[in-house]
Amino acid sequence: MRHFLLLLLLSSLSLGRAFGYDFVVAQDGSGRFRTVQEAFNAVPDFRKKVTTIFIKKGTYKEKLILAGSKQFVHLIGEDRDRTILTYDDYNQKKNIFGEDKGTSGSASCYIYGGDFSAENLTFQNSSGPVGQAVAMWVDGDKASFVNCRFLGFQDTLYTYGRGSRQFYKGCYIEGTVDFIFGSSTAWFEDCEIFCKKGGFVTAASTPDTARFGYVFSRCRIGGDAPAGSFGLGRPWRPYAKTVYLNCELSAVIRPEGWDPWDKESNKKTAYYAEYQSRGPGAAPTRRAPWSHQLTEAEARLYTRDTVLHGWNPEAK
Repeated sequence: MRHFLLLLLLSSLSLGRAFGYDFVVAQDGSGRFRTVQEAFNAVPDFRKKVTTIFIKKGTYKEKLILAGSKQFVHLIGEDRDRTILTYDDYNQKKNIFGEDKGTSGSASCYIYGGDFSAENLTFQNSSGPVGQAVAMWVDGDKASFVNCRFLGFQDTLYTYGRGSRQFYKGCYIEGTVDFIFGSSTAWFEDCEIFCKKGGFVTAASTPDTARFGYVFSRCRIGGDAPAGSFGLGRPWRPYAKTVYLNCELSAVIRPEGWDPWDKESNKKTAYYAEYQSRGPGAAPTRRAPWSHQLTEAEARLYTRDTVLHGWNPEAK
């Protein structure tokens, strides 16, 4: 039996190398590691080359932390909908000292390392509608997500890193209140944004020194929330910036679109804009008067290269 297991392990390592994977994670023991955190820990600190981790199908209940010294990590899931990285912390859940974990402490997955990328994976906070409960918390610069799902309710995706550039392509992101929030500059391309119950799609806290905050390009904003129950965004911090380009907006979006979060001064500092929104939720003449409808010339300034300051997340 021991000989058979050794052969199985060697076979999985050879298979991983053959397909360009440095590490394989599998709950059944057919990979090098059984948990994702073990694979994270095994990545050499400050490695200058990409470390590719292949994760086999399964639900991995782990509170994950990719340290800042773990750079150029690339995660690949075997099946987007059946490779699930999940945990169930939330804002008011108590730590070992009886204190609230808080929003930042609630995350299922923390990404500190730079040049991180992930594809074909689901990131989930499974705690349910219990207040703030983060599925993904991203701090590192140049983080890329392709064909990934982010599942949760309030505060699902925390683009935490001030000055961090993030890229989301072909992703599914769901939630209720402020479910995409934070201070990073992020480009969302061809994503499905699924609104549940009621709330706001975004709550950016863009620094006043940043030219760009969130840009949604060719995304679909819909969901099963009641008609008119969602705003496109509200400013978590005064200089929040959010722009929608050529997006399909369903009836869940209320006509005024934007909210100043009970502060008149936010109307002067936040920058909220759209260009050629379409669908039942597109109501350019009824939008909040302090928001903007971009001209064609203004919209041309919002390219992926410009927003991400020259970083090409799809460069090989």
